[in-house]
Amino acid sequence: MAISGRVPLLVLLGLVPVVLRPGIGTVWLWLAVVALVVAADWLLAPSPGTVEVTRVEDGGSIRLGTSTRTTVVVRGTGARTVRGRLRDAWQPSAGARGNRHRFVLAGRDSVRLTTALHPARRGDLRSLGTTVRLAGPLGTAYRQRTLDVPGTVRALPPFSSRKHLPSRLERLRELDGRSALRVRGQGTEFDSLREYVRGDDVRSIDWRASARSRNVVVRTWQPERDRRVVLVLDTSRTSAGRVADVPRLDSAMDAALLLAALAGRAGDRVDFLAGDRVVRRRVRATGGGSVVHALSEAMTGLGSVIAEADWRGLAGAVQDMGRRRALVVLLTPLEPAAVEEGLLPVLPTLTRHHRVVVASVRDPALDALAGTRDDAGDVYTAAAAEQAMARRRATADLLAALGVHVVDTDAERLAPALADHYLSLKARGLL
Repeated sequence: MAISGRVPLLVLLGLVPVVLRPGIGTVWLWLAVVALVVAADWLLAPSPGTVEVTRVEDGGSIRLGTSTRTTVVVRGTGARTVRGRLRDAWQPSAGARGNRHRFVLAGRDSVRLTTALHPARRGDLRSLGTTVRLAGPLGTAYRQRTLDVPGTVRALPPFSSRKHLPSRLERLRELDGRSALRVRGQGTEFDSLREYVRGDDVRSIDWRASARSRNVVVRTWQPERDRRVVLVLDTSRTSAGRVADVPRLDSAMDAALLLAALAGRAGDRVDFLAGDRVVRRRVRATGGGSVVHALSEAMTGLGSVIAEADWRGLAGAVQDMGRRRALVVLLTPLEPAAVEEGLLPVLPTLTRHHRVVVASVRDPALDALAGTRDDAGDVYTAAAAEQAMARRRATADLLAALGVHVVDTDAERLAPALADHYLSLKARGLL
């Protein structure tokens, strides 16, 4: 049972008889009349069982930061006209807006009620129940029932770095031979022959073809296709840290999606692995346009786990995905203690068979702290920040000595920097 705002008004209306005939008896009599009216109205209200509620459209799959809609249909099952309210309740992170609706049904009519959803976090977000209230003839009381009308919206990672994709694809087309530019270098595939022009590498001259021609002829090359890229996403405790109020894990996901989209368009095969002390996700993709969707679906339910990463187990999982040489991108924070104790011992196993890149989100607040020295307290803070940055640089140097390239930059620039490094390797024929 639920009451409407008319009940308090009826109670206040009782001030009139109390003024005309003061006394506690008048007060109790008026309250009894109001209670009797509300009870009669509730008894005369139609049962919620006289309407059917079905969901005809749930939220589907959307990128985090965008909006969607969900629709339910309310249908009468009797001949009586009913007036009521409906609340389509969702878990708070689904961001349901305008989910309280009024409706009037004449007989067996039906009405569609739509709720806007604006998810605030990744994952599968579900409806918590749909509450129907049907009013009595006087509109003072409602009969109420909460129905289970299932609904789900899947909030995928936002992929905000998509804006960098067109410019990188243009560079890829240049490398891929779909524009006038051709690259030459070790590890690339032969494309065609053309006349020599000043500035060409003499090592690209084809002497046999030149002997059959009046001019000196050079070979042009294009990057090799169908290479292999393995993305390893660290979901351990270090990924839970926030940089500019964004979890490092989310920034790493964004960088992984941009690189996957670029590699897929380049014709490379992209594999994905996520884990901490255990492997949480494993995706074998073939490249092309579906790779971003496959990785987005795999990342949707991932979260940081307050545990250390088992890099030995993750490296073994990389090896299990194939022995063929690959570009292995480790998306993990460059935290000196975690890297030195967990990652360094297994790197020789990876670098022996693959080209390894470590991509890390750097906190620009360290640079700001190191540059502020207005008073004694700031000087001590700056010294601590300088020490932390020096340890990060030393760790990066240690990784470089093992043949690992480190991409360490802030969250906004990590995705394009990683994509540029991939293109640079492709241009030099190092994949």
